[in-house]
Amino acid sequence: MGIVIKVENLSKQYRLGNIGTGTIKNDLKAWWAQARGKENPFLKVGDINDRASIGSSEYVWSLRDINFKVEQGDVLGIIGKNGAGKSTLLKILSRVTAPTTGSLSIKGRLASLLEVGTGFHPELTGKENIFLNGAILGMNKKEIRAKLDEIIDFSGVARYVDTPVKRYSSGMYVRLAFAVAAHLESEILIIDEVLAVGDAEFQEKCIGKMQDVAGHGRTVLFVSHNMGSVNQLCKHGILLKDGRIATAGKINDVVDEYLNTNNKSGAIALATENDEKDIFFSEIVLINHLDQPAVEFKHTDLIRFKMHLKFNHWDSKAVVGFDLRDASLRKVFGSNLAFKKLASKPEMDFVVSIPQGLLTPGIYHLDFQIHIPNVAYIDRYEALTSFTIVDGGSDLTQYGKADIGCVFADCTWMYP
Repeated sequence: MGIVIKVENLSKQYRLGNIGTGTIKNDLKAWWAQARGKENPFLKVGDINDRASIGSSEYVWSLRDINFKVEQGDVLGIIGKNGAGKSTLLKILSRVTAPTTGSLSIKGRLASLLEVGTGFHPELTGKENIFLNGAILGMNKKEIRAKLDEIIDFSGVARYVDTPVKRYSSGMYVRLAFAVAAHLESEILIIDEVLAVGDAEFQEKCIGKMQDVAGHGRTVLFVSHNMGSVNQLCKHGILLKDGRIATAGKINDVVDEYLNTNNKSGAIALATENDEKDIFFSEIVLINHLDQPAVEFKHTDLIRFKMHLKFNHWDSKAVVGFDLRDASLRKVFGSNLAFKKLASKPEMDFVVSIPQGLLTPGIYHLDFQIHIPNVAYIDRYEALTSFTIVDGGSDLTQYGKADIGCVFADCTWMYP
């Protein structure tokens, strides 16, 4: 097993607004420096590519000082939030765009699927585009024809293979594009987040095919926001943050780091003081099994939140509780604790746990309330905070985007 991809000190800078140095003289100097392999003398330091803030520079670094190696037959997952630089990195590896600084070397033929319809000519039929893509990869007509039936069968568009692809739906586009990229004899396969366009059945076929491709010694680079698919497919991973490599290593460690660091500040749902209410929530914080603030959890993780209550007047008739709602704000379930079971104190801490493996992947919202049943609310917050359940590689992965409900009940089945 040798190294097939080697990236050294790779960076990519973009300029916002008008392109050019401002004068023909400086444009020629920049071109001459690039032609001699020198650094562009007009490059500026620039800002990191943070979409949420307004920078002071007209230049942004989409990638900065990227270094990694990929061995033959490895399956590398590249993950990170939107804007982290994932797609830019894949475009550079695919030779769609050039790096601003640094170098990369690739050994072997490379096929990439970066977005729906990549490399397809809209006026050509599906079959003609298969031959076109094969020719771009350096294959001759005999090699392509040997794979033709297999590609058409896998894509599931046999009925429309002689129809111009401009009439295809986005799902048909991506099915055929993936089938071409996966079946033609390239040593390296690069897949961006395009599989989300396909249905659940096709996504499962794609995962199986990529596992088969990797098993035959071909190298796969895979970008996805579906942590279940990443965990299922990849051996190693890279976590990008603000255009830099935040961590790299075994895929389980990289996914855990991504989940533990993603938007921790949002885990503090409430921090307030209010002397006007008899009883009030002073602080509410979402935490994971390590007692760290978190807003993203694996399906199998323990989900907890801490509540700090203060009492200006003790009322044994009061009840503290929460309601869990799904992404559409429909109530999933709720839980309450009556104060009559507790001793009077000026303030109290509670830790509430939602059982592991109960919630299916999706976004959930939390309501909190202190109330006297059927009388009045003392303190109340609706949809105060939200958290996300992601599939970290459980049996639920096989269902893709299918609607599997909000809870996963471990029911008892009896049969003769």
